[in-house]
Amino acid sequence: MQRRTPRLAADHPHYKWVALSNTTLGTLIATINSSIVLISLPAIFNGIRLDPLQPGNVSYLLWMLMGYMLVTAVLVVTLGRLGDIFGRVRIYNAGFLIFTVTSVILSVDPLHGGGGALWLIGWRVAQAVGGSMLMANSAAIITDAFPARQRGMALGVNMVAGIAGSFIGLVLGGLLAEWNWRSIFWVNVPIGLIGTVWAYRSLHETGVRRPAKMDWWGNITFAVGLTALLAGITYGIQPYGGHTMGWTNPWVLAGLLGGAATLGVFCLVESRVAEPMFPLSLFRNPVFAGGNAATLLGSIARGGLQFMLIIWLQGIWLPLHGYDYADTPLWAGIYLIPLTIGFLAAGPVAGYLSDRYGARLFAAAGFVVMALSFGGLLLLPTDFGYPLFAFLVFLNGLGGGLFAAPNTSIIMASVPPESRGAASGMRATFQNAGMVLSIGVFFSLMVAGLAGSLPGTLSSGLTAQGVPAANAHAIAGLPPVGTLFAAFLGYNPIQQLLGPHLLGQLPASNAHTLTGREFFPHLISGPFHDGLVVVFALAIVMSLVAAGASLIRGRAARAAKN
Repeated sequence: MQRRTPRLAADHPHYKWVALSNTTLGTLIATINSSIVLISLPAIFNGIRLDPLQPGNVSYLLWMLMGYMLVTAVLVVTLGRLGDIFGRVRIYNAGFLIFTVTSVILSVDPLHGGGGALWLIGWRVAQAVGGSMLMANSAAIITDAFPARQRGMALGVNMVAGIAGSFIGLVLGGLLAEWNWRSIFWVNVPIGLIGTVWAYRSLHETGVRRPAKMDWWGNITFAVGLTALLAGITYGIQPYGGHTMGWTNPWVLAGLLGGAATLGVFCLVESRVAEPMFPLSLFRNPVFAGGNAATLLGSIARGGLQFMLIIWLQGIWLPLHGYDYADTPLWAGIYLIPLTIGFLAAGPVAGYLSDRYGARLFAAAGFVVMALSFGGLLLLPTDFGYPLFAFLVFLNGLGGGLFAAPNTSIIMASVPPESRGAASGMRATFQNAGMVLSIGVFFSLMVAGLAGSLPGTLSSGLTAQGVPAANAHAIAGLPPVGTLFAAFLGYNPIQQLLGPHLLGQLPASNAHTLTGREFFPHLISGPFHDGLVVVFALAIVMSLVAAGASLIRGRAARAAKN
């Protein structure tokens, strides 16, 4: 009888490559899922027979977008801390299993309408628990397995896979949604099964592990405070009480103020407990604090870029170039491939070179390159030529790839070995919170930009096609967030806004123009560009500030060379 080949021992020279391969797969699959739904939303809503443009369904849309990212932002620190206490590999392996099981459950959603949306939102939240376990502990497992002279390269491969996963998800989601909306969850199952079995059979606990008590009050106040704050920011973009946005909504104000107050209580708790889940003392190290500030700012800017490019392509550019609205998710993903190529080209190289020449300059240079690409995109006309657009998004991806691995290496090398799980979770928290914040920040800025010029443009455009002035004025007075979401989802909302009765009263040629591919994109292109200038200008400022934060110097962590 043939004997099974034993797994590699933790001290085997090749074990570190096994650890890197598995954790990179886990990080990749977790981050792909943060964006794969983003571009597949039209197919998902059609599949569960739910109109996302109905006012009452906007909440489903928002929670489908932010639920996964919000949970990962809230839980990664806790799960990183649990990894320090109970074993990073143990928590990581359980995460792979949970992620795979929930992928199966998501793909068999038996409900339609609001019930189908709640099924997906609820199980995406459960899936995010597994994804958080993977993200919180992968960098710590790699840091434990690799010597200091190779950590930058190893973390570079892992982090490029993680950040590029958010862009790969855009392409993959567009391709799979064209076939069957359930396939965006099916694709996780075989990968998850392979990764789960591989992780349980191959990974060893090699990190520093010590018994400790769980910081329950810290966990509770952190989860409640961050959830309330991020949910308040996200709901602030919805109209309320005749206003274009909901910042005066009592519930939004309660979330913002209550969340901030609860996080204040959390900081107080963490400064007094003996075993904090979020060791605030780590922020006394300016290198750790600067690295995490750069992570947060970079994540906000990158998330804003994703949303704006999807709106730009699906709602304006692709329809103007003859693509049917039903096909825009697929082609938007394809046309964004240069962004992913830029990440994949720069990331591993930057990690390898930062081991030799230092991480700070590479991280800062990456942000400067990103700022230049944002400036180029800001100067593009709305109906751009694709070669220049492709070069600019490639440049943005290149900058992100230059930054990712060195930034992670800076953060992880600045903490002692026993805090690596918590530090990995804290870094992931800032990264994931930045993605959620980008929804509120950039959508708010875009809505504010649209509010100034869209009503007049919409009213004059409709009346020019024979729509009665009173009806055109009423439609133009609707909150611009609906128009923004229509562009984001690749919908033409004009037919829904006018309704069959009003369309039936118009000449056939006018009705055909209003509901065709070009009227809506031409209509919103000017106001959209007004908002885009504000959005990308802020992204430039964030990138330059993050570059400065990456250059901060301070004391090295004790035992950082372990």
